[in-house]
Amino acid sequence: MFKFTILAKDKHSKARVGKLSTPHGTITTPCFIPVGTQASVKGLSPSDLKEIGSQIVLSNTYHLFLRPGEDIISEMGELGKFMGWDGPTMTDSGGFQVFSLGVAQKKIKISNQAGRKISKFSKSVFLNPADTQLLLPSVTKTRQDKQLKKLRQAKINEDGVWFYSQIDGKKLWFDAAVSVAIQEKVGADLIVAFDDHESPLWDYETTKVSLDRTNRWAIESLKSQKRKDQLMYGVIHGGPFEDLRKSSASFTDKHFPAIAVGGAYTSKEILYQTLDWIVPLVSGEKPRHLLGIAEIDDLFEGVERGMDFFDCVAPTRRARHGSIYIHPKSGGTKDNKFSLQITNSQFSTDKNPLDPECLCSTCQNFTRGYIHHLFRTHELLVYRLATYHNVFFITHLMEEMRSKIEEGSFPEFKRMWINE
Repeated sequence: MFKFTILAKDKHSKARVGKLSTPHGTITTPCFIPVGTQASVKGLSPSDLKEIGSQIVLSNTYHLFLRPGEDIISEMGELGKFMGWDGPTMTDSGGFQVFSLGVAQKKIKISNQAGRKISKFSKSVFLNPADTQLLLPSVTKTRQDKQLKKLRQAKINEDGVWFYSQIDGKKLWFDAAVSVAIQEKVGADLIVAFDDHESPLWDYETTKVSLDRTNRWAIESLKSQKRKDQLMYGVIHGGPFEDLRKSSASFTDKHFPAIAVGGAYTSKEILYQTLDWIVPLVSGEKPRHLLGIAEIDDLFEGVERGMDFFDCVAPTRRARHGSIYIHPKSGGTKDNKFSLQITNSQFSTDKNPLDPECLCSTCQNFTRGYIHHLFRTHELLVYRLATYHNVFFITHLMEEMRSKIEEGSFPEFKRMWINE
């Protein structure tokens, strides 16, 4: 039912092309997965995604649990049919949102076995206030933002976590069995074991407590799984500590048929170092997913280190705020994050497409000046046009990477983009 096959390998790195067969279709890797948090990729329809070339959509267990509820999704024919998408789907465990959204940017407290209180999340290069507000619209956040700030702190113990819904403040319980039961009712092809999330700024002992908890919850997730038509990923954690990351990699590889890499990082260098530590310790025959990471330089670095799947809200979130991806030939660099800010006044009379190198329908039919106007007037069309471009851009970049790996020219392709 699930089969991962390596089709090509780069001779100068760990980059590879593969394919993962699922009950709803085959996915070719490396692959970017657009995020449809609440069974919808913001601004795009399933037919848009098909036209773009997206192969799979990821939704969030936590949000689907709150609204509309897993029972309704199951009754409606499970996730794919519910959202009108006939390709493969994936759900995460809900763990990250339980911890982050459940406290609305306040510090979560956890108790270790000695009863000491520890703050859960701290500043990270990959975490910003917007990441904790995935439910909020792009134009106005005032009312819901005020509601989020009233939430009580989540309470974590060795079995799971009590948290408070950001919708109505209701006290709710999440543990491994609950997470897996929700994911089974939602019915995605790929699911994720329930995991704890360490802060990148924790000390060694605190991080080890969190990792031990993740390992226990991982085993409980496997024990709770009843369906055989879902592939479960285990998640590697361990913060910035080499021995913890390596032990987590070995543990996850031993127990799970698919590998995910989780956590937060104080720098991109630590992220890349983490991948260097763990990839040699997991089977080359299993799919590998770098959770929540998909900026362009990170895609190149992740693929070079042997990662197969990537997901992130960055392309869609950037689009809603006027941050538009551009090719190096159009001025994209690592320093400007391969993007331009289309809301800047300099683009008001620009007759060029968003990216002259892009073949998406937005770039083939509309000018920078027009898109700039739509943002300035808050026309709803702009969110679709900008999002279409950004998701197309990343999706076709991954397609190019696959082609370059097969041709044996991936290192040169990366140098052209990253300019190293």
